Amino acid sequence: MTVARKHLLVMLLLFTGACSAEPAAPSPSPQSPLKPPTLVNEVVPPQDVLTVVRDVIDARTVEFADGTRVRVASLAEPKECFAEASLSFARSTLLASSVRFTGLEIGVVDLELENGTDYAVLAVQQGALKPEGVESGPLINARDEASAAKRGLWGPPCEGSDTSKPVLTTTTTTPAPPPPPPTTTTAPPPAKACAVSYRITGQWQGGFQAGVTVRNTGTAAVNGWSLLWAFSNGESVRDMWDASARQYGSVVSAANTSYNRQVTAGKSVQFGFNGDSRGRPAAPAAFSFNGVKCTVE
Repeated sequence: MTVARKHLLVMLLLFTGACSAEPAAPSPSPQSPLKPPTLVNEVVPPQDVLTVVRDVIDARTVEFADGTRVRVASLAEPKECFAEASLSFARSTLLASSVRFTGLEIGVVDLELENGTDYAVLAVQQGALKPEGVESGPLINARDEASAAKRGLWGPPCEGSDTSKPVLTTTTTTPAPPPPPPTTTTAPPPAKACAVSYRITGQWQGGFQAGVTVRNTGTAAVNGWSLLWAFSNGESVRDMWDASARQYGSVVSAANTSYNRQVTAGKSVQFGFNGDSRGRPAAPAAFSFNGVKCTVE
């Protein structure tokens, strides 16, 4: 065999081996755990939402205009000894009032009055409730202030406890003569600072027209006002004149315009509106003028 033929045979063997060889396996890639998508399941809590309180369940639980019930964060459950008084405080502060809330978790919110006052701090400061779940900050300062002033549940008869403190009596061998019968006088209720006249001036199928007069019965002029009421039969405001309307569920807020913001003592302001109704419209039972309950005329 010649050298040229040997060389050709070697080349053929090398070429045949290269064609029949298995391809190299790819190097393994590092395994990374699969992360399920989160955008579908994540719920962003509402932030700085303006609404109206249509009911107060207890001093830390309210119902908004859309029917949602929430608990105000960082407030302890109302104490038995002061539960009725704390509910009265919450109703006078929140009922039919505009508020802003920020959701912290499902059913738990931070709550602010429309003027920016933190409701939780105010409730603790007035002695209506105790703070819960906090060890420092404005709520603790408010608690210490109320306790030092013997305000609300920190005063008699609760003295800061859940139940009334017993009244200690001393026993004497000679009974004291009975005191003379006390002369009782019934103090007249405080005068309302406003009076409202609500009149339905026209009706038609599915709608109505109403006129409202608000009289300032106080002693000081009002500079800027808002009248709140709640419909009871499914009514809604369609268009309003001489006032600016906002409605949240059944609760309506009518605010002054630029030309009738001032109402001096003894004077009145009027506005009207067209509304929609599913049945016979009814006059609201109560009104609040700048947060003060009014006499209904």
